[in-house]
Amino acid sequence: MNSTGLPPLTWLRAFEAAARHLSFTLASQELNLTQSAISQHVRSLEAFLGRELFIRRTRALQLTEAGANYLPTVREAFDLLARGTRSFTGGDPGQTLLVQCNMAFSVFWLAPRLPRLYAQHPWLTLNISTAIWDPERSAHDAPVEIRFGRPGDMSQTARPLPANTMYPVCIPQYQNGAFDLKTARLFDCSGMMGNWEYWSTATNTPFDQSNTVNLASTYVIAMQAALHGAGICMSHDAIAADLVEAGQLVRPFEGAAKLPEGYFLLSPASHDETPASRAFVSWLDREITAMHGNHPRTGTPFEK
Repeated sequence: MNSTGLPPLTWLRAFEAAARHLSFTLASQELNLTQSAISQHVRSLEAFLGRELFIRRTRALQLTEAGANYLPTVREAFDLLARGTRSFTGGDPGQTLLVQCNMAFSVFWLAPRLPRLYAQHPWLTLNISTAIWDPERSAHDAPVEIRFGRPGDMSQTARPLPANTMYPVCIPQYQNGAFDLKTARLFDCSGMMGNWEYWSTATNTPFDQSNTVNLASTYVIAMQAALHGAGICMSHDAIAADLVEAGQLVRPFEGAAKLPEGYFLLSPASHDETPASRAFVSWLDREITAMHGNHPRTGTPFEK
């Protein structure tokens, strides 16, 4: 036993989640740990206490009498910590939400719609954090995340936003309206599967491979280059549809293809929701549905 007489917080978190779900698998999904890590944390806690907390059955868990007696103490301790933290910080976390969001989505989709969010929820304080590379490392403190990537790289709890359609965009005046891929300066986001070559193949559009594509680490830079008349940028509905509708950008070629990557929503489990997270996710869902009505190519609302 350590000098404090208390087990590590990670063991207690694993026990509480496993007890609530009666499943190591569901607990691992909630805490973003592997199932074996959850199991090991619980075993470590059992060794620390000298008591078995679960009866382990095939594909099922059951609390022992000791586990059932210990669980209320653990929950009360977490509740006390939460109340003490709220008192210490002097704010109500139920009205403040940290969202980690893909940068291009934040700039071109989320920020222009914030007036509508605050009009519906004037009490809400929204803090937005962006990450270009390796968002997993910086997302732990954000209850809600909007992440961009390939479907196969996402967790089972991630909800896909509508499928995106990709196509080139530029300002109406570019090349005096006589758009030519052979002479245009091309822009794209680096590291994308849905790039110029993919689009040209999917749409059967001739593409000169010798025409060098200018790459940026985020669509924000590539799209800004197009908006300032530097060239033609490969883009997609979520970040370009509003600008096309407003006439700031045009689609110089008819061909469009389904973007291999997509946006995914990672939101809290029901027991971890706050008024702020519920309000934001519900608002986001309504906005996506409204956008679908205005832009048929964006696909269906949130896939459940």
